[in-house]
Amino acid sequence: MLVTLDNLESLLSALEQSDSLEGMQRVIEALRAHYGVAHLVYHWVDSRGDQYGCGTYSDAWRQKYLDETYLRIDPVVQGCYQRFHPVDWKRLDWSSKAAREFAKVAAEYGVGNQGFSIPIRGPNGQFALFTVNDTCDDRTWAGFTQSNRRDLILIAHYFNEKALEFEPARQPGQQQPLSPREVDAMTLIAVGYSRAQIADRLSISEHTLRVYIESARFKLGALNTTHAVARAMSRGLIVV
Repeated sequence: MLVTLDNLESLLSALEQSDSLEGMQRVIEALRAHYGVAHLVYHWVDSRGDQYGCGTYSDAWRQKYLDETYLRIDPVVQGCYQRFHPVDWKRLDWSSKAAREFAKVAAEYGVGNQGFSIPIRGPNGQFALFTVNDTCDDRTWAGFTQSNRRDLILIAHYFNEKALEFEPARQPGQQQPLSPREVDAMTLIAVGYSRAQIADRLSISEHTLRVYIESARFKLGALNTTHAVARAMSRGLIVV
């Protein structure tokens, strides 16, 4: 279930060069093969309310999902819409009869028993989800998500940035500003605080801190955290 850094970089490069949904689809299929998982899916709702997506679920499941309007009861969509951070499906609420029936039907259509979804919000009301899904035991899945969480968050943001290029009102060259929390995190890194110290100072978990750092790194187009700090300082986004 591991993908090498070289392969990941080449796939993200291919995604950056894509100019259509078909190009995004080819990349997500390649990522599924490299990670060795059952499914990868990216789905977004743009600022006008139109829905798009690319992924590896079967056509039959996608049609079933639409026909049954599962969007109304899907615990993944409902749960992630209320969150800003990645979430394992086991942490979502599957207690209702409708949710349990939904899970049963999904399994019949090849959706695995494990899932990890990353909610993303765009600048104009856009909401997106990037999901990795597989069938395996809890221990195997925990190891996979722990090992690949950072890269999956990065991949999710790359897909989202590409999707935003297709927005009708998108302005060429528009840069995403850092959020106040991202500015705080990058500033404290720049002055030499450890991640544990930063998390304590901001009263957040180290996992949440990693999300802010990865998000800032992506927005800045940086190769690593040090590069991100340098770019943030050079652009006047943080002052040390």
